[in-house]
Amino acid sequence: MEVKARAPGKIILSGEHAVVHGSTAVASSIDLYTYVSLRFPTPSDNDDALRLQLKDIGLEFSWPIGRIKEVLSELEIPNSSVPTSCSTELIKSLGALVDELNIPEAKIGLGAGVVAFLWLYASIQGFKPATVVITSELPLGSGLGSSAALCVALSGALLSFSDCVSLDLGNKEWTTFGESELELLNKWAFEGEKIIHGKPSGIDNTVSTYGNMIKFRSGSLTRIKSNMTLKMLITNTKVGRNTKALVAGVSERTLRHPEAMASVFNAVDSISTEVANIIQSPAPDELSITEKEAKIEELMEMNQGLLQCMGVSHASIETVLRTTLKYKLASKLTGAGGGGCVLTLLPTLLSGTVVDKVTAELESCGFHCLTAAIGGNGVEIRFGGSL
Repeated sequence: MEVKARAPGKIILSGEHAVVHGSTAVASSIDLYTYVSLRFPTPSDNDDALRLQLKDIGLEFSWPIGRIKEVLSELEIPNSSVPTSCSTELIKSLGALVDELNIPEAKIGLGAGVVAFLWLYASIQGFKPATVVITSELPLGSGLGSSAALCVALSGALLSFSDCVSLDLGNKEWTTFGESELELLNKWAFEGEKIIHGKPSGIDNTVSTYGNMIKFRSGSLTRIKSNMTLKMLITNTKVGRNTKALVAGVSERTLRHPEAMASVFNAVDSISTEVANIIQSPAPDELSITEKEAKIEELMEMNQGLLQCMGVSHASIETVLRTTLKYKLASKLTGAGGGGCVLTLLPTLLSGTVVDKVTAELESCGFHCLTAAIGGNGVEIRFGGSL
C-alpha cells in the first residue's frame, strides 16, 4: 500500500516584519506543493532499511532500521497521538547520523530537514522499513514555506497509516483530513519545523495544514476564508538573505526612530486589516472583483513603500518593482526581504500576452518566475499511485 500527501507553500500577503512589532499580518497558501510518497515493503521484499529519495536534487539516503533504533533508543513505543519534541541531545545524535551520509557541501543545508524527517518518521511510525519519496514545486530557502510544506506533507503521510486518523483507504482522489486530525497533524509538523528553524512562529505550518488564509497578530492566529480568487506572479530573485539580520535591522531602526517607526507599524496594521476585510467580503460580479483587485493593488504598493521605510528592500527587489510597474502591475516583497521573492498581482482581466512579456523580461534579469493562485486547499492525501 502506498500513500501520497501534498501540502502547499505560503506567501505573506501583508504585514511581514511589522508583525514582530505588534501589527497584523495576513498569510495565504499558494497552489505550489511539496509531495511525499510513503510505501512500506511487503514481507517478500526482505527489506530492512528506511530509504529517503529527494528526487528534485537527485539524492537518496538509506539507514538500517537497527541503526536508527540504536540512535533513538530513548524513544520507546511511538505514540502518534501525542506530538513530541525532539530534545537537543537527540537532535545532536540524529545530526551525527546524518553527517555519516556525506551530503554534498552544496546541499549541506538539507541536513536539518533530514533530521526532522528521521524524528517525525520514528516518532509516528516507529522502527519499521519504508521508502519515502519527496518532490516539490517550491524553491528551497526563498520564503515560500518549503520546509513547513515538507513537515506538513510528511506528517500527513505518516499519520495516514496510524490509528489516530480515519481515512478511506480505497479513495484514489485527493481528500482532506478531519478537523481534529488536522490539529494533530499541524502539531506534529510544528515539531519538525522546530528542528529545522529553532523557534518558528508556527505560521507557515498552520497555513500549509489548513490552507486558505490566516490573519495573525501578537501570537494569535485566526483562519479566514477568501471570497475571491487572486492570482500572483511570484518572482524568485535567487538572492539569499539572512532573516535574523533583517529582523534585527528593523528593531535597531525602531530604537533610533521610535515615533516614526510606530507610525509605520500602525499603517501596516491598517493595511493588513483592510486586505483581510476585502478578501472576505462577497464579490457578486466581475465589476466587484475588479474593484477589489484595484484596492488590493494599492494596498500592496503602500505596504511595499513601508517595507522600504523599514530598510528591508534590496536592489534585486527594486528591479522587479520597476519592471512590473512598466506594465502597470503592483508588486511587493514577501517574507523577510533582502532578496527572496516578490509578489505581483495578476488582475482577472489582464491578458496572457502581458503576463508572458513581464515574465520574459524578469527572467532575462536572471530571476525565476512562478504563477500561483492563492488561498487554496491545505494538506491533502490520496492512496495508491506513485510520484
